[in-house]
Amino acid sequence: MYPFLRLVDVMVRGRWRSKLTPSDPSVLPMTAWPWDCDIFGEINNGRHLTLFDLGRFDLGIRTGLITILRKRRWGLVVAGSTIRYRRRILPFQRYNQHTHLVARDEKWFYFVQTTERKGTACSSALLRTGVTSKGKVIPTQDVAVALGYPEWTGAMPDWVKAWADADAGRPWPPAEI
Repeated sequence: MYPFLRLVDVMVRGRWRSKLTPSDPSVLPMTAWPWDCDIFGEINNGRHLTLFDLGRFDLGIRTGLITILRKRRWGLVVAGSTIRYRRRILPFQRYNQHTHLVARDEKWFYFVQTTERKGTACSSALLRTGVTSKGKVIPTQDVAVALGYPEWTGAMPDWVKAWADADAGRPWPPAEI
């Protein structure tokens, strides 16, 4: 089930937390609950991605993006992701979730989200996301202008560009279906 209560908590607390710019990372303290964990007693791989939604919402609230989305009736979409898991997070362990908007191109925003416990990275994901209106992706420059940061370009690191280029070469629709 989607963590709606956590989402409400993030939305309420996000209004009271310090404002951020697109270049600022969000750090969200979290606790692994038993319902986040699989039969092996660690946060489930799919749950990591679901909980990363909360970090992006926190960043969106604190930059003012969520307010703009509501006013303009825009939406959000995740268009691609890759994740690495390196350390287990067990039930009741506290950890921090770091969300950083690292780059943008003409169409997509690229986020790096990392779970960290006691100074050690546990998992890290790279996500390609977009802002939508009426089923179409809005150019990132239009979003940056609406946020009040038209000069923020988010220069793309080489490794993010390599991932985006590799993903663009992947056949779609998949030939296996």
